[in-house]
Amino acid sequence: MDLDLLLRGATVLDGTGGPPRRLDVGIRAGRIMLGSIGPAARDIDLDGLVLAPGFVDIHTHSDVSLLHDPAGESAVLQGVTTQVVGNCGYSPFPVHPERRADLADHLARLGDPRTAITWSDLNGYAASMHPALNVAPLVGHGALRIAAMAGPYGPASAGDLARMRELLDAALAAGAFGLSTGLTHSPSSSGDPAEVTALVEVVARHDAMYATHARAAAGKELDAIDEAISAARDTGGRLQFSHLALNDPAFWGRAADALARFDDARAAGLDVAFDVYPYDASSSAAIQYLPLWAQDGGSDGLRAAVAFPAGRERVLAGIREGFFGGIPWHWDRIVVTWGEPFTGQSIAQIAADLRKPPEDVLLDLCVTHGGACQVVLHYRTEADMTAFLAHPLSVVGSDGSALPIDGPGLPHPRAFGTFPRVLGRYARDTGLLTLPEAVHKMTLGPARRLGLADRGEIRLGARADLVAFDPVRVADRATFAAPRQAPDGIALTIVDGVVVARDGSMTGARPGKVLRRG
Repeated sequence: MDLDLLLRGATVLDGTGGPPRRLDVGIRAGRIMLGSIGPAARDIDLDGLVLAPGFVDIHTHSDVSLLHDPAGESAVLQGVTTQVVGNCGYSPFPVHPERRADLADHLARLGDPRTAITWSDLNGYAASMHPALNVAPLVGHGALRIAAMAGPYGPASAGDLARMRELLDAALAAGAFGLSTGLTHSPSSSGDPAEVTALVEVVARHDAMYATHARAAAGKELDAIDEAISAARDTGGRLQFSHLALNDPAFWGRAADALARFDDARAAGLDVAFDVYPYDASSSAAIQYLPLWAQDGGSDGLRAAVAFPAGRERVLAGIREGFFGGIPWHWDRIVVTWGEPFTGQSIAQIAADLRKPPEDVLLDLCVTHGGACQVVLHYRTEADMTAFLAHPLSVVGSDGSALPIDGPGLPHPRAFGTFPRVLGRYARDTGLLTLPEAVHKMTLGPARRLGLADRGEIRLGARADLVAFDPVRVADRATFAAPRQAPDGIALTIVDGVVVARDGSMTGARPGKVLRRG
């Protein structure tokens, strides 16, 4: 039988971390053909290029952005063929019919336009998606709380927890890949360790993945890792620690202490790993840096809390104490990436221009824009990040959303450059990683963490998710000042055997789907 497509002359990195091989790769009915390859309806010459499995982005926030822009341009043009959504406690399901607006408000913190929730579960959400790339969904703890609790803020009752476990069990049975928590993000932050452990028990029973944006508090960066590992130890669950970083300046330079905790857990037989993105700055909704109690009730709750002078002063006093319970503010390091008319300016600059205290500026942005106001925090070090990236337990996850190249605001460049940046800067230019190591951390490594059996590797019969890149030219172009730029050197992106991008241009094809576990 003839092939649909023949890729000729590439240097193949198969995703295992093994050495490169020069061979032809065929595609038939969406699957990879190797060995004795026959004629093809179409062939592409890849001489001088590297052919690798399509990149599996284990940590994204494209839950809503792919509904608005199903092309997923910023991801596809990097060579990403699968994105994991539902991270940090955010997911578009499950849905309580009387709390759709609450879930929509919660999801608005991801930075996308507010979205009407017309579905009720994973199946309905999947039916609404028609993306160019594949999507692997997690169940968000925040969404579970909103669906299960009349008021999702504060402690859960025994009945609330039982309902959360039921909803989680149903979503995992429907094919969700695991659970995520966002323990610095309200309402997930209201869940204590006992609640989290009870939910991870359900995850472990399904042999699914537990991804955590760990609990953050001043002076407790390492304690947050310990809490996450404890949940894995107590349940036997598979832990994926999300976007490992040291954000508290008091812990800068202590990457070795953080990594020792993962090494010790592995030595004890626990299935733990972490992901990292190759930048020394983070990004989130500005409202997430307010005191947790001020976030309870969402954007409307915050507006009500500051409607009177005493309430406003209470919130301002909490802000002055620092974020996450006392991490000091460096207002010049915090830049508004969406929040008109101040996009692109630091809080320090805005405060000076308006002659207002910086804490008032931050609060006013949150009140005006709710969860939609986004900021970048330059609160990390390159040395810590590279130590994490080089570690054998790390895989790469962008922590970004799939976005159009042309669009508003100045989103974190990770959405446009993560994967080419690893290949160019950290493999080719600095030698932090070998090229096979880098490819493994972006393909088979995350696929195995997730439980994707037929993606992330170039082998006979695997799904034909592939990327071809020029190892000499590949580089990210996105910057914090001008993030919406496609990378150089990504020649071809193929999803399920269909070419979705070539030489920096989208083809318009949308063969992606919402994947299911098992």
